[in-house]
Amino acid sequence: MPTPAFLEVDRVDRIFSLPNGGEYVAIRNIDLQIHKGEFISLIGHSGCGKSTLLNIIAGLDRASSGGVILEGKEVMDPGPDRMVIFQNYSLLPWRTVRQNIALAVNAAMKHLSKQERQEIIEHHIDLVNLRPAADKFPHELSGGMKQRVAIARGLALRPKLLLLDEPFGALDALTRGNMQEKLMQICQENQVTAVMVTHDVDEALLLSDRVVMLTTGPEAHIGQILDVEIPRPRRRLEVVNHPSYYALRNEIVYFLNQQKRSAKRVKAKASVAIASNGLEKVNLNLGFIPLTDCAPLIVAHEKGFFQKHGLEQVTLSREPSWKAVVEGISSDRLDAAQMVAGMPLALTLGTAGKLPMPTITAMVMSRNGNAITLSKRLYDQGVRSLADLKANLAQTADRTYTLGIVHPTSMHNLLLRHWLASGGIDPDRDVTLKMIPPPQMAANLKAGNIDGYCSGEPWNSYSVHEGTGFVIRTDLDLWAGHPEKCWDCVKTGQKNIPKHILRW
Repeated sequence: MPTPAFLEVDRVDRIFSLPNGGEYVAIRNIDLQIHKGEFISLIGHSGCGKSTLLNIIAGLDRASSGGVILEGKEVMDPGPDRMVIFQNYSLLPWRTVRQNIALAVNAAMKHLSKQERQEIIEHHIDLVNLRPAADKFPHELSGGMKQRVAIARGLALRPKLLLLDEPFGALDALTRGNMQEKLMQICQENQVTAVMVTHDVDEALLLSDRVVMLTTGPEAHIGQILDVEIPRPRRRLEVVNHPSYYALRNEIVYFLNQQKRSAKRVKAKASVAIASNGLEKVNLNLGFIPLTDCAPLIVAHEKGFFQKHGLEQVTLSREPSWKAVVEGISSDRLDAAQMVAGMPLALTLGTAGKLPMPTITAMVMSRNGNAITLSKRLYDQGVRSLADLKANLAQTADRTYTLGIVHPTSMHNLLLRHWLASGGIDPDRDVTLKMIPPPQMAANLKAGNIDGYCSGEPWNSYSVHEGTGFVIRTDLDLWAGHPEKCWDCVKTGQKNIPKHILRW
């Protein structure tokens, strides 16, 4: 039975009344579960409702519909179990560091003896390394020291949940870096659950277990949740040098750029002209992944084939992962997209708990083109065949090999599973299959995070060229002529796919 969430944001909407009698929908249908000890960052463009959501979690604002559950109890009002650390420190200027912390502790912990409260105050002064400044007033402190007082005051209440609203936004780069390291250390040592609002992509990746990306308002919602699987404890240089770091960073930056473009498209929507040839839609946004088999889209765009058939503007949207493709199609950000072969069927059936989205495949874009690449380390250990791999697995029972796939619905998953099973290796028990975007495969193999992968070109050839892997099987050996990528559109309810997309 799954562990219940520590904090649950359940279908939260926040609607504000306007002076003219209208309404402004700030956030819509926010659904989020957070487990104890997690550090979550909320990121998005200004006005996307990050601080609004944080205030609702804190109990400083009420949701228009839905609610927030903390350890099984609905959040109705502010409380000491949720401590908010604001960007502006909020220190009383006539009180010292010790007195600012004591004010919160004495107000919230009256049930404790004076000695116990004093021990808590002194412990948290030491926790943020402010012992030499304990009797100084705020005007005698630097910006970083003031923020440390605010953090100490928040942690001294022993809150169940720490809420941070851009806590380092006003600090210089060096102080910010030091404070991030200190916050990370404190949260990890004390198993603090935290939710932080930030505009800083690098800060989010350094501190977070997951990054929750919000779409541009109005009616902002969760567009994507990114798992940051970088091991802890973390050090800034180690994080930056992690093989997944720049791919993760690019995915967040790409999402934010897409939201900026989406906002511009909404503004320009009213002025979109209908072509004289009667096409249902003349401006299209088409998604693709940078793989060899996206060539038909690129060639058509560069050669002007879209314009030749009456389309006024076609934007090719480079997606960072197949997960982003699904998000783009389901949110109507994309009109159509390159997909792995099994994805249209999965969308139509509504797998993984998702609502069914009837999907039409217009054409097969490519066949074959995949390979199974294993680490050069295995080659050096004598692995040349599937039988060798099985024998090697039997000799290394103390560790489980991890193999990369690009998506659960991809041919890569099916081909790799078929190949392993044909040699007596159970893909669900004898190895671990991990979903990794294609552009990250080679870097993860080189770093030793995976022992092999099944992917399309050019990533197999890249690992061979780098000397970090070798191709043990191609899909021609396993299923010659199999469908690999296809061109798909979604049809939901009364929304019809423009016929010219299918004709093209």
